[in-house]
Amino acid sequence: MRRTYKNGPAGRAQTRSVRFDTKIAVVLRDDLETWQRLNVTAFLASGIATNDELIGEPYADADDTGYLPMFRQPVLVLTGDKQVLTAVHERAVRRGLPLAVFTAELFATGHDEANRAAVRAVPAAGLDLVGLAVHGPRNAVDKITKGAVLHS
Repeated sequence: MRRTYKNGPAGRAQTRSVRFDTKIAVVLRDDLETWQRLNVTAFLASGIATNDELIGEPYADADDTGYLPMFRQPVLVLTGDKQVLTAVHERAVRRGLPLAVFTAELFATGHDEANRAAVRAVPAAGLDLVGLAVHGPRNAVDKITKGAVLHS
């Protein structure tokens, strides 16, 4: 994994190679509107962020203004059709990896309790998945997300 840092001498970008043992992937259904893709990605990332090991240290600027910490590693955003999302879900559940889901019904709910109730009302095989996020070992996440493509 390559990262670009813009704090090099005279403002020149420096690139440093970092390979993470784990991977965070968000998989979105490919027929979502732009606002839905952004909304679903934000919600799913918040689910994965509950793993404290994935969160870095807080940020601060040169004026000592503090900012919230973020993930320590990149988040891969992928897309696929409904069948791909169903397969990704099944593989992640089978492997027991941490998984966050967003179903089509959640676009019509207005708060967290209603979101949980909407998911709870449907068996896993019947979930109308529009997005999911998974975290785990690199090779496992690569196998789980097989069939999904990088979001463009």
